[in-house]
Parts: sequence; structure tokens; C-alpha cells
Amino acid sequence: MNNVAKLPRSRSQRPAAMHRLPYNTNLKVAPGHAEAPAPDHSRVLAYLDEQKPATPCLVVDLDIVEAKYRDLRAVLPAAEVFYAVKANPAPEVLARLAALGSSFDTASAGEIRQVLAAGAASHQISFGNTIKKTADIAFAHEAGIDLFAFDSEAELKKIAAAAPGARVFCRILIDGKGALWPLNRKFGCAPDMAADLLVQASKHGLVPYGVSFHVGSQQLDPAQWAAAIGAAKWVFDRAASSGVALKMVDLGGGFPAHYGPGTPTVAVYAAAIDGALKDAFGKDQPAVIIEPGRYMVGDAGVLETEVVLVSKKSYEDPRRWVYLDIGRFGGLAEAEGEAIRYRIRPAEASDAPEAPVVLAGPTCDSADILYDKAGYALPADLEPGDRLRIFSTGAYTTTYSAVNFNGFAPLRAIYI
Repeated sequence: MNNVAKLPRSRSQRPAAMHRLPYNTNLKVAPGHAEAPAPDHSRVLAYLDEQKPATPCLVVDLDIVEAKYRDLRAVLPAAEVFYAVKANPAPEVLARLAALGSSFDTASAGEIRQVLAAGAASHQISFGNTIKKTADIAFAHEAGIDLFAFDSEAELKKIAAAAPGARVFCRILIDGKGALWPLNRKFGCAPDMAADLLVQASKHGLVPYGVSFHVGSQQLDPAQWAAAIGAAKWVFDRAASSGVALKMVDLGGGFPAHYGPGTPTVAVYAAAIDGALKDAFGKDQPAVIIEPGRYMVGDAGVLETEVVLVSKKSYEDPRRWVYLDIGRFGGLAEAEGEAIRYRIRPAEASDAPEAPVVLAGPTCDSADILYDKAGYALPADLEPGDRLRIFSTGAYTTTYSAVNFNGFAPLRAIYI
């Protein structure tokens, strides 16, 4: 990379100033809580400046992924890390984490194959999806995996039939307050049902192992784990009253990427979790699993995109429409509802004042609008051919990218 000559730039050589941030600008870290610093993207930016890859292109710094893993292990040493593969299943990411000793949370037989190919052992893998085909459960069991999630009687019976003797944990419903990407409708069951199902598990020849929950992806309130851990303890006690001793709590994911200011450090989350576990379980703390995904890989990536068109819809509307060569179908699906608001800035500096914009993708689909109401602003001299950089895009971009919608190729990713 050091031997590659830099291409001439069309604008000033000064570093580009960060654009106004519509995301989280009113979010304040609680008193006494440290705010996470912005991620260091210098290696990725150097690569983009020197290589000028064709757009759209995601560049991921694996050193950031490793640093995130080590930071999490340092602040939550008692918790076993099961990386949520769905966030970014790239072989390079999986191999780096496997070499560090990480375990893996998988959602399908395909992800299981990827993790095994990366060098993980079967005992380091959980089948954490509560919606599984019987054939996939059997495949996982034959591969040596014995840790399965469920949240219904029907799923429990499938596991009993296809993976006899396996350890199972039941996911409980959590409201997801404080999360920008809630996960509180599709997965989980009420705590009283979970306790009953775990008691049933032993009658089906399975090992009732524990309870899981997810407080929501990009959870900005560390206190949300307290109520969830309290609910898990209730299930432990209810199961114990029927003679079933549970041994594990799966705290799920929720640890945030740094999309904007006001994000607490991972140490703040760890302190809140440690306190909640002590309050609920005292000295009899169970084994603990965490499933970071977005936290682990989100900040490692920067996505470079080209401006395809800049236009206006009327003389009265002051906003310009800026169409990019990537949109919701190209990997930015989490812009739906403007829930996840990425930091965006020009690749090259401009002396022009900023002006409001609507950001949209290139496809012939009217739903392919990224940000309309979020208040993004970009330089007034922005024109087709200019490049923008979208930060902290290492998670849920390549995996959300459509295969060939409108003939656009899937999002290309480079790992350095």
C-alpha cells in the first residue's frame, strides 16, 4: 500500500471537515459515564486515498475488529464472547476472531459451515436462531454442536427430535426500549412460558441450560440490561421450583457502534451488566454469554460511494436530492425509517457552505430513499462524480446487499 502513488485530487488537499451530524446530536452520556471516542479510521482512509477503488466499496480494518474483541474481553472477563456472525460473516473477520479464541452465534446451517471453515471448533458455536429447519438442526448436531436456542414448544420438539441430548436455552421477550433497531416482536416468549418450556425440555431428553434475551441492536441505554437480567433470574427461580437447575444467561447483543456523539464506552455497559448480575444472582452467578455483532465490526468499516446525480424537485424546495451509487438495496437497509443514521462526509474537502439534502439510492424503486427527514447537509458544490464516505458501516451492509436488484452488483468489500 505504501508503494502506491496517490491519484490527483479534484478539490483542496485539506482534510475534509465532518458534516453536520443529525444522528444523536441531542444524546447525552449520563453523568459520570465516559463517552466513547470516535473510531480511528486512518488506515482505511489511507487505503481509500491511495487505491481509489471502484464504488460502491466497503473497506474494513481487521485491527479494529480485534481491538473491539480485546476491549470487550477486558471489561467483561467472565463472559464468553459469541460473535453474532450475521453482522458480517466475511471469512477474514471470522478467521481473525477464531484465532483470538472467540465463540460464534450462528443463525443458519450456512453460517455454521462458514464458522467451521474459519477454524472454530463445534463447541464454540451456538445455533442461536429460534426459527430453524429440522434438517438444519440435525446438520448442526451431526457437526458436534450441542447448544440451541428456542422460544416455543414446536421448536423445542424439533430440537428434541433432531438433536437429542443437546443443551437448550429459551429466549424471553424484552421490550427493547432505548434501542435504535429493536428486536422485541419476532423473537422470544413470556418469562412464565419460558420457565414452563425449560421444565418440559428435560422431559424431552434435552438439557435445559439457560435463558437468553436481546435488549435491541444499537442499545443506547446501558441500564436496559438490569430489567432483562431480573426477568432471567425470575425464570431461573421458577424453573428451580420444578426441580430444574439452569446454568447460563445469554445477554445477547446490543453493544453499539459509534454512529455519532453521545455513545457510552463499552466499560459503561460492562459496569451496568456486572451490577445487574450481582443484584439479581448475588454470589451464585451463572455462566454468561454475550453476542456482540454490530459493536464488533461496525466501526471497522468505511463505505465509499459516488454521487450519481444531484437535482431538485421544485423551485420552492431548498433541498437538493443527492443520488448515490448505493442505497437501501445495496447494503444500507438499516436506513429504513431513518433508524440508523450514519456519519457521512465528502472524500475531498470543499470550501462551499453546506446545504440541506435528501439522500437516495440509484435503483428504480421509490422506497430506495435513505434520509429525508434526518437533517443531512452536504457542500453546496457537490456534483456527480464526487465521492462520499459513510462511516461505521462494517456491520449489516454486505449481508443486506441485494444479489442483483436492478442489475447492480452486490456490495464489494475489502479487508485490510
